[in-house]
Amino acid sequence: MTKPESHLFYQSSQRRPVLDQARGVYMWDVDGKRYLDGSSGAMVCNIGHSNEHVLDAMRRQMEKSTFGYRLHFETDASEKLAARTAALCPAGMDKVFFVSGGSEAVESAIKLARQHALAVGQAARWKVISRAPSYHGCTLGALAVTGYAPLTDPFAPMMREMPKIPAPRAYLDGLDANDPATGAHYAAMLEAEILAQGPDTVLAFIVEPVGGASTGALVPPVGYMQAVQEICRRHGVLLILDEVMTGAGRTGRFLALEHWGLAPDIVVLSKGFAAGYVPLGAIVARDDLVGAVLEGGGFLHGFTYAGNPLACAAGAAVIDEIARLGLVQNAEIMGVALRKRLDGLMARHPIIGDVRGQGLLLAFELMADPVTKAPLPARLHAHQRLVDIAFEMGLIVYSRRTRNGLEGDHIMVCPPLIVSEQHLDEMIETLDKALAKLVDDLALAEMV
Repeated sequence: MTKPESHLFYQSSQRRPVLDQARGVYMWDVDGKRYLDGSSGAMVCNIGHSNEHVLDAMRRQMEKSTFGYRLHFETDASEKLAARTAALCPAGMDKVFFVSGGSEAVESAIKLARQHALAVGQAARWKVISRAPSYHGCTLGALAVTGYAPLTDPFAPMMREMPKIPAPRAYLDGLDANDPATGAHYAAMLEAEILAQGPDTVLAFIVEPVGGASTGALVPPVGYMQAVQEICRRHGVLLILDEVMTGAGRTGRFLALEHWGLAPDIVVLSKGFAAGYVPLGAIVARDDLVGAVLEGGGFLHGFTYAGNPLACAAGAAVIDEIARLGLVQNAEIMGVALRKRLDGLMARHPIIGDVRGQGLLLAFELMADPVTKAPLPARLHAHQRLVDIAFEMGLIVYSRRTRNGLEGDHIMVCPPLIVSEQHLDEMIETLDKALAKLVDDLALAEMV
């Protein structure tokens, strides 16, 4: 049956089935076909779909008010969520600024950092160092700290690109990620870049504690995160942790920073923070940092929907459900179980060259040669082929290219944190079949 013309446009003209409903880890299209959401959408739906406790909280808030502009009113919903969020962050991070998504949150964090520099008389600090590959959002400010060529190159003339250091991809560089010397090796690159740029000009270092879509769930080498924090402190550089994807329990801790006992200056949240129920994100910052900005004339930044009471009511209910259902603990337990199953897939399918991740933020990378780590030819678009094959089989997974977005195919396997052993078995069974078909398809493609 031919679909009517769509007036929507997104990244491409590809059409997809029409969604009918979603419950728990499953989604159904209007034809009744069921899909297991093996990527939580775009690593968003941490508590699963259509959670009744969250929907009830949203209904109660809608009966009171759906909007209250922050310059006119304070709201109980936003105050409650801000307090809950601050309590889940390291000591001293007491101030919260709400936004509608991850890109807005990163943009806000960078601008807050800059305004703090001005407020404390360090106007020369404006450079924000990040990593390559990396992804921090799609606004021009967030793209400036993103290292992902297909997304940044078209807009390069329109933005001031920021300095980059290599992401710590030990598995590609032939280094042992469990050797503290490896962590020190990559952290030293940050200090070298700070010195090269001029320490008095460097404002901040922004980093995902565990890599997201740009590096495919890259876990830092031993000692790396502690070392970069120490380097930032030594040079007066603010440490911004982008926890858009890692936050809200995804890695087996509410915030991934807990794995290393970090105390950053600013934390960026979104995605699982509201779990897809409403657009919501936040930055959480040190009290003294925000205080200096407010005393220096105020935070010159804002969004119409910042602190929207309906969004905040949903966000608070999501945090309640994460605690009530023990989802942080489940992410840790099921993450170990899923990692073991993915390792089994790698043993059965030589096309998989690496499995990595933390908690339920996991990925595997497809390679032409798992020994040399040579990537598959980019023209084969293997990552997208596997996503499409799995989708036809009723499994949703997420893919990107690991090596600066130009080559290297990885698949994100990041189900909702409510996932069970039975769900994992269903996912792996489907992935097993999808990988076998991919290998056959690629062999045929190479013959053409």
